[in-house]
Amino acid sequence: MSQPVLMTLGSLILFFFGYRLYSKYLAERVFRLDPNYRTPAHEFRDGVDHLPTNKFVLWGHHFSSVAGAAPIVGPAIAVIWGWGPALLWVVLGTIFFAGMHDFGTLWASVRNKGKSVGVITHSVIGPRAKGLFLLIIFFLLLLVNAVFAVVIANLFTGFPESVLPYWLQLPVAMIIGFLVYKRGMGLFWPSIIGLLLLFAFIFVGAGNPVQLPETVAGMPLTGFWVIVMLLYGAIASRLPVWLLLQPRDYINSHMLFLGLGVLYLGLFITGPEFNAPFFNSEVPAGTPNLVPLLFVTIACGAISGFHGLVSSGTSSKQLDKETDARFVGYFGAMGEGLLALMAVMATAAGFASIDKWSEHYASWESASTGGVGAFVTGAGNFLASLGIPAVVGTTFISIMIVAFAATTLDTSMRLQRFILSEIGEQYNVGALKNINTSTVIAFLSCVALAFLADPANPGAGGMVLWPLFGTTNQLTAGLSLIVVTLMLWKWGRNYLVSLIPLFFVVTMTTWSMLESIMGYVDQGKLLLVVVGILILALNVWLIFEGVAAYFRQRSQGIRGPGAQA
Repeated sequence: MSQPVLMTLGSLILFFFGYRLYSKYLAERVFRLDPNYRTPAHEFRDGVDHLPTNKFVLWGHHFSSVAGAAPIVGPAIAVIWGWGPALLWVVLGTIFFAGMHDFGTLWASVRNKGKSVGVITHSVIGPRAKGLFLLIIFFLLLLVNAVFAVVIANLFTGFPESVLPYWLQLPVAMIIGFLVYKRGMGLFWPSIIGLLLLFAFIFVGAGNPVQLPETVAGMPLTGFWVIVMLLYGAIASRLPVWLLLQPRDYINSHMLFLGLGVLYLGLFITGPEFNAPFFNSEVPAGTPNLVPLLFVTIACGAISGFHGLVSSGTSSKQLDKETDARFVGYFGAMGEGLLALMAVMATAAGFASIDKWSEHYASWESASTGGVGAFVTGAGNFLASLGIPAVVGTTFISIMIVAFAATTLDTSMRLQRFILSEIGEQYNVGALKNINTSTVIAFLSCVALAFLADPANPGAGGMVLWPLFGTTNQLTAGLSLIVVTLMLWKWGRNYLVSLIPLFFVVTMTTWSMLESIMGYVDQGKLLLVVVGILILALNVWLIFEGVAAYFRQRSQGIRGPGAQA
């Protein structure tokens, strides 16, 4: 049995025990989930954002929303330091960091009437902290949208076979949503039919690649696709969750798990050897230090602040029973860990030879810009061992990434609208409370950042923003953990389960943010220097607010023996 197969089996066993044991401890002893607690989905049911949802359907939405391109791109880049550090962080981060964070923020939101984690800071830390956190979340969502839009644009450009399958999927998902929620049909068979149609579309796309000119309307092709995807995200974010978001995410969750199953089967049958070193002691010149960059390069797949925004922004509004939070939150993070684990294996053992691997990872720049391509290549080789033609295999992998990246984009746009509305409430800005105005502002700000971050390559600013996205994302996770920790401490629960990850994440990401800002200064990237400093300043300020709230409440003797169980 090859070393990659052994490492994969060992990781899967650890994931299994993590869910069976640690998540059960969190559910029963720390969060003390109550099956009779009235969730926001029932209390504020409106059929648009608040809707009690079957836990398997909601898990599909939640998992699809958080499992975008990031758990592929991050590990694919991080393998430049060797597969050992990447694998270790993915496995331990998923079990003890991501699972607790995603589960915890979902629980915190449910216990606060479905409010986002940014708004919860008002009652947990203070009114000033709420405004700070909302601004930080807005910046993070801005970065998420810009990054994911350019990832999709690069895939559409590099793998034109993926264009048709993606767009053909949308009307199928909307028809399923209509049949299920307006005609009362069961979800299982329509979703299976939708999945089969999606696979049929893959063959349609493989035979009919959509190859557009290199320049469209005076801009590079990637820039054109960035605008198209951001416009799609803005429109999709306005639709009721039952019409597109839930049915498409449910189909996508089927596709991802089936895809992961096929990829793992291909890995076990191929039995490849590692082409990457366990620890790369001879990294290319210009590669950042392993510590702290590993812990922000691999964000999704270990711990991600964006997950907390999804948990408290959309998933908490659709949770039928509070006890479903364990499955939706913790197992959702576990599913993304499985994707990140496959990304490590595909990029460390999926290349044809060590020379091919060394060629791809010859520089930090090539590793950063070619992360998705490396995954598609390695995963395609695993599928080839099952007799799947190369063009079909790469189309399947690319559409899988596009589908999930677009789902994240859709959810992120919706969250950005929520955040702008909450900022409007906080500062009494009437225009931001208007759903049309907030949607337009979200769209225009994302387009501006994508095009201005790298003026030499209009529309491709997302990948330039990746390090800044990673650090902002992890700092946001740390801030969410502050909220969860203070809630657990106040209610007399075991707050060490969130406090320990909090200290680690905040330390590593603050260190990384300082290094990123200094790097932008050396490169003369003024916009990124300003954005980085602003985000770091807001985070440091909010951390001090959290510490002050702890000492203030402690001096007032607020901590109780779990009175609000």
